[in-house]
Amino acid sequence: MDGFTAIYIFMLAAFTGYEVISRVPVILHTPLMSGSNFVHGVVLVGAMVVLGHADPESPLQLAIGFVAVFLGAANAAGGYVVTERMLAMFNKSGSSKKEGAQ
Repeated sequence: MDGFTAIYIFMLAAFTGYEVISRVPVILHTPLMSGSNFVHGVVLVGAMVVLGHADPESPLQLAIGFVAVFLGAANAAGGYVVTERMLAMFNKSGSSKKEGAQ
């Protein structure tokens, strides 16, 4: 795949994602966020596969792979934390205040 095709696919995915997310009702944002966390998990697996195929003699490839794995893991973990907090907001029993105080 050449660079022009990759840029075209990236722009098409960005436009499609913007259009899909802008039309989702507010009540469905939490399930959408959970789904996006799943996608971030796939990105993390992809970054680990790419890091596994990096040339061990090239520190630049290893550094880029490590940063990709680190950022993917941080993004997935942060997404799950935000989703948990959003779900706690819908908890009507009042236990969310107890969990938030911890």
